Formats: sequence, structure tokens, C-alpha cells
Amino acid sequence: MTTAATTSELPVVIIGAGMAGLACACYLHRAGRLVLVLEAADAVGGRVRTDVTAEGFRLDRGFQVLQTKYPEVQHLIDYGALQLQTFRSGAVIRLPNGQQTTLVNPLQQPTAAFSALTSRVGTLPDKLRIASLAQHVRGFTSGQLLSRNSTNQLDTATFLRQYGWSEQIIDNFFRPFFGGVYLDRSLSTAANFFEFVFKHFVEGEVAIPALGMQQIPEQLAARLPQGSIRLNTPVSAIRELEVELTTGEILAAATVVVATDGTTAAHLLPPASEPLPPQWRQTTCTYFAAPAPAARPDKLLRLNAAPDALAHNVAFSSDVSSAYAPAGQQLVSVSTHGEHGLSEEELTARLRQELAAWFGPAASQWQHLRTYVIPQALPVYAAGQPARQPLKLHDTLYRCGDHTAYPSLNAAIASGREVAEAILSA
Repeated sequence: MTTAATTSELPVVIIGAGMAGLACACYLHRAGRLVLVLEAADAVGGRVRTDVTAEGFRLDRGFQVLQTKYPEVQHLIDYGALQLQTFRSGAVIRLPNGQQTTLVNPLQQPTAAFSALTSRVGTLPDKLRIASLAQHVRGFTSGQLLSRNSTNQLDTATFLRQYGWSEQIIDNFFRPFFGGVYLDRSLSTAANFFEFVFKHFVEGEVAIPALGMQQIPEQLAARLPQGSIRLNTPVSAIRELEVELTTGEILAAATVVVATDGTTAAHLLPPASEPLPPQWRQTTCTYFAAPAPAARPDKLLRLNAAPDALAHNVAFSSDVSSAYAPAGQQLVSVSTHGEHGLSEEELTARLRQELAAWFGPAASQWQHLRTYVIPQALPVYAAGQPARQPLKLHDTLYRCGDHTAYPSLNAAIASGREVAEAILSA
């Protein structure tokens, strides 16, 4: 502990090297402030991590994508360096009767308009309402949509019904598609977040970095001075301008920023500073390897509208970025949202049955690679919940992360930036 150092000579200590903490560190470093980022894990990224298997498969820890029009992401991330690979805008939907229909976004691909209008996902008035809502959300900024109190008080399911959509399109499109975004097929998430997400699906693209999602936090980490990130460094306690590590080491700080997930933050922060831990949405991501297809990939996400399915959405990630799988192989990502109560073996067997019914008998022979059960995948953002919570807890203690706002990469980065700006203006 450096007791003789002045506050200006001490670093801003940021606990957590997820997207919020790295964003905060980058903005502070850009302004000339000394930063020290403490991360309990063995790599940066928090929930945004990618594992590489011995065979050469790149497995993101849970199916994740990047919305290219998210404003905070655009301001901070170098897309060219990530070599972004994009999905086509739309989805192939497996209806409850087992039939499939394709809905390609006519707002981005005008030649696909006829296909969109004639698909069996909903009625013609339903599809025209999609165009109407697209026009509506384009009239607002992202911030204006998130701050709309009238939609914040409604859950998404209620908003959809009030807008006039039929139960057919709610069940066949909105539940599987936005249920995958929220990890909440009940659509109980606040409707202002639905409008925000809808806007960015209409205006932007859905992409993955060529080498996996972890390339995003690693890009930010590379902007920081050598030695300013300490991995495998868990924190046990926070005191006035001090951080104690689990090893007993005590670090002096000019300011402390808690950029962990909300549950960890609730344990670290004084009870008077941090509200109750957030509730979480759970997801399970099961990866399979399959022989590479002979046909040209369509790069569309697969959605399952069957209410009792375990395979909620399927992505052929290596069809979008070939680096996700070794030559001659295809990487298949299968997402199951919520708690299922099955062992890994039981879940894998059930998924193989569903995938064989969906993609043909060969799917029952797909090689199981790995299963990720992620109990804290996204914080719950319920109707009536504030879109922004206080980030400054007292003069030298701040917090950031998407649990302080709404569940997205955009919110994590925004909260990190806002904390950095508050520290710089103090």
C-alpha cells in the first residue's frame, strides 16, 4: 500500500474486465488517467468469451451476436479489425406443425418482400404492421425509445397485442425470435427495450467477429498500457479508497469502479450502496459438429416456434464465419432458454431427437462438442424497471454494467463510458 502517494498519482481501480469495465478503462486512458483493471478470470471479456477446441472449433460461451448499429458499439469498436461476418436479416422458422417458413427482412432486402408477405408466420395485416412499426421506431433515437415511459410500463407481450398483432404471429415469430434475444419466451421484458431492439434489427446487421466474440473485449484490452490489467486477481473487499484482494494484498485507489456482474457487485459493495442483486435469465448452449454442407449456406438463423421444444434456436455459425470450424466441418449452435432440469446427457439426447426431426436423420449423428449452462446470461429487465439506475454511489465509488440499465452490449459499454465521464468531470 502506497500511503505517501497523492490521489492524482493513484490509478482508478476497476474491478471486472467485462465490456463495461474495459469500456470505462479505455475512455479513462484516452483522457490520460491511470487505470488498473482487476479480473478474477483467466482472460478478459466477462460473459463475452470464446473457447477454441483442440480440433479448431471456436465456441462462444453462449450464442452471442453483435448488433452493428448499436450506437455505443459504433463509437468504441473498430469493426474492420474484427473482420465482421454478417447473418442475413431474417430467419427460417419451424412452425408448431413441423413445417418450415422463411421470413427475410423486406426492409433490408426488397427483393424478398413477396416471400415475407406470403410466409405462413402470420397474417398479411400482421406483416404490414411490422413495416408500420419499423417506420415508427425510425422516428426516434435509441435514447428516446428507451426513455419512453408509456412502453416501459408494458411488457412486450401486452404491447404486441395492443399494437394489433395476432396470436399467430406472436407465437410463430415474436416468441421464438425476441424470446431468443431476451432469453424470455414469455415476452415479459419491458416493451421499450423491444422497440429499441426492433429499431436496430431494422437499421443494422447482425454479425460475429471472424475469430469469435471474445475478439471484441480483447480489442479493447489491447488499447490499454501493458500491466494495466491483472488477470486471475479476485477481489474480496472494498474499503475507502482501497481494494483488498483474496490474497490479502491491499491496493490504493484514486477511485474504485465495480464493473462486475450485478450479483458479484451486491456481495462486494456495502449494503447501503448496492440494491438487491438482479434476477437473471438462464440459457444453455449446446454445440455440435457436423459435416460441412455441399450447398451454399443461406446464413439465416433457425427458430423453433413449437412451445414444448428444447431446441429454441439453431445457428450454423461456421456458415457465417468459416473460421468457427475446421475444414470439412460445420459448427452447430443450439440454444435452450430457461431452466430445463436435464443432465447434459439427457439434454443432448433430447436435442438430437428434435434436430433429427428438424434437419433430417443425419442430425442424430452430429458429434456433441460441448454444453455451456449459463445461469446468469442476461439480467432481467421487467416492465416498469428503470432504464437507468444510479452509477455514482459516492464520491469515489462507482458501478457499471448492463444490470444497471437494460440487458445488452450497448448498455454495458454506455454505463462504462458514463462512469468514465463522471470521474473525469469530478
